[in-house]
Amino acid sequence: MNIPSDLIQNAVNEFSKLPGIGKKTALRLVLHLLNQEEEDVEQFGNTIMKMRKELKYCNSCHNISDDVQCSICLSKSRDRSVICVVENIRDILAIENTNQFLGLFHVLGGVISPLDGIGPDQLNITSLLLRATQEEVKEVIMGLSPTMEGDTTIFYLSKKLTPHNIKVTTIARGVAFGGELEYTDELTLARSIATRIPYENYLSKK
Repeated sequence: MNIPSDLIQNAVNEFSKLPGIGKKTALRLVLHLLNQEEEDVEQFGNTIMKMRKELKYCNSCHNISDDVQCSICLSKSRDRSVICVVENIRDILAIENTNQFLGLFHVLGGVISPLDGIGPDQLNITSLLLRATQEEVKEVIMGLSPTMEGDTTIFYLSKKLTPHNIKVTTIARGVAFGGELEYTDELTLARSIATRIPYENYLSKK
């Protein structure tokens, strides 16, 4: 990409470092900022810097927060006896958007992956075990992706939690709503059959 300004080229290079942003999109963003008022661009930059410098992580669940504890952990309306374990903060946002879960969360910060050199010590597992054993926790939901690494992590955590009489569950894994069996992968279909529910239960949820 031949850009006649090193300043613009440098800005494009920085924007293109963002996930999902290619050189052309980066150039469009840079040119858009050039058309904005100087104070608006300055506010944009200051907002990003303020976020980077002042954003905290909840000292309980490791969610993003403006303070030492996030709004979910501080909420009196949440069910504190249930903790949903997720891999990252994006998973919290996805689950919260469903408006179906009213418990608390715990962000592991990844999953156990020996091939990538990630073991239990690199994850937020110690703090999870402390929460589960020292607080009034009755159930821990494993909200991890159905991958080899995710299943390994679930197996490891369940071994750690079971001796403390804490119920360990996983999110249901099955055919997506509206999906056709013909186009469903074999692993998903097999798990759907293995985790089948009585028809009466299905009817009651419709």
